[in-house]
Amino acid sequence: MKDKNPNRPAEYGCLVFFLMLKLTLSFVLVNSVYELHRDEFLHLDQANHLAAGFTSVPPLTSLFSWLIKAFGNGVFMVKFVPALIGVLTLLYCWKIVDFLKGNLLAKCLVAVAFLCSSLLRLNTLYQPNSFDVLAWTAVFYYLLKYFNKNEAKYLYSFAIFVALGFLNKYNILFLIIGLLPAIIITSNRKIFADKHLYLSVLLILVIISPNLIWQINHHFPVLTHMKLLQATQLVHVKRIDFLITQFLFFISSIFVLLAGIGSLIFYKDFRKHGWIILTYFITLAVFSYFKAKDYYALGLYPVLLAFGAVYLSRFLAKKYILTGCLFAFNIGSFIYLLPLLMPVYSPDEIIAHHKRFERVGALRWEDGKNHELPQDYADMQGWKELAALVDIAYGKVKDKSTLLIRADNYGQAGAINYYSKYKNINAVSYNADYLYWFKMDKPIKNFIMITESKDEDPLRKREQPYFGKITKIGEIKTPYARERGASVFLLEDAKPEVSNIIKSEIEEEKNDH
Repeated sequence: MKDKNPNRPAEYGCLVFFLMLKLTLSFVLVNSVYELHRDEFLHLDQANHLAAGFTSVPPLTSLFSWLIKAFGNGVFMVKFVPALIGVLTLLYCWKIVDFLKGNLLAKCLVAVAFLCSSLLRLNTLYQPNSFDVLAWTAVFYYLLKYFNKNEAKYLYSFAIFVALGFLNKYNILFLIIGLLPAIIITSNRKIFADKHLYLSVLLILVIISPNLIWQINHHFPVLTHMKLLQATQLVHVKRIDFLITQFLFFISSIFVLLAGIGSLIFYKDFRKHGWIILTYFITLAVFSYFKAKDYYALGLYPVLLAFGAVYLSRFLAKKYILTGCLFAFNIGSFIYLLPLLMPVYSPDEIIAHHKRFERVGALRWEDGKNHELPQDYADMQGWKELAALVDIAYGKVKDKSTLLIRADNYGQAGAINYYSKYKNINAVSYNADYLYWFKMDKPIKNFIMITESKDEDPLRKREQPYFGKITKIGEIKTPYARERGASVFLLEDAKPEVSNIIKSEIEEEKNDH
């Protein structure tokens, strides 16, 4: 059938422009002084240990890591994957606007609102969060399509993204918790009479079954991980801060967001889509109750921006001055806030503008305290220096087969494995998934130890009885790095009991997990 829309070529041109702009900004708005993030190292290392599950995240990220490794494992590819996922998310926003019969203005509005938000920052980090937002957005899109035409293919597409979202991050379960009552309350409850819904649920279970079996066989480590998260990080989260930050994430696009929320409540043309706003409020309430991290809810917003863009495009029809003012505010405020949203400032520049960052809570870490840099930025420094120190120690060891490299945490272990000039150096830790990646085939004779930044035993008195020689290679001196002060030691001529001691410690840590 011939496309009757004469504006279609212009729309395609604008779409390509925004998609390419989204991809480009993910690279150019990151200061080159920053290295990879500690979480990225863990995810990249999972490519070397493919499995149906991990203690830290579900398995989908490891498959992305495997692809990155196949393409050279360079920093460009590490950054390209989340940037590309962000591009696909923007594409779904565009498709939602198209579904709502939004014009070119509406599509440009949603694209600018998307670009001028914290979603841009999210897509610069190789973490499961980018695909999480994509999965949520796709779920909303396919449900919109299904409720409009009742075609089974949309239910199966919905099921695929729920399953992939689950295999990416269990966070999508909160969306399902919000969706169920929202659909039951509205007339869309008729979905429960469709046999294809149950077949799509079966499809979800088939796709996620390897990970479910893995969780059962490993005694549900996700529950232990959640308890640890609750005790160490979420305990510092304040519910009011969680709710305030939801709007700060989209402060430059606030008018589009508020239009999306308001129109889904009051605009008669959107009342049939009321299940979306109900899902939004219910999911936010659940997140708030569990004191979740603020970015967990980011997947709720692309669909709201799409609705807001369509409503505003109708309201602003032929009101050129108001339209220009809206775009000027959106883009202008984003440029003004750019240093707070994206890592464009160097650490020294952030220190120079300390008060500006502190006022918006950017310097508050998960420990509830303010620090010199935002936590993410402090987690992106000092890693190359650490790897270089470990390489010096590694080069001094003649028999590499009897060497163990043990770091204090997963960030250190992953950074060493990524940045080291030696292939297959295999640094491990008692932390996160590394606990299960120890290779203890031979008795340990040499030991490279990386300590924490606040070392309570700098002379290694604890290890002295078990090794013939202990040498401090050096410590991280990169200013403002979260790991600053972490030290590298080479422990040589280990006594026979060292291997058994380490094996016992590994088992003890596994039992604790």
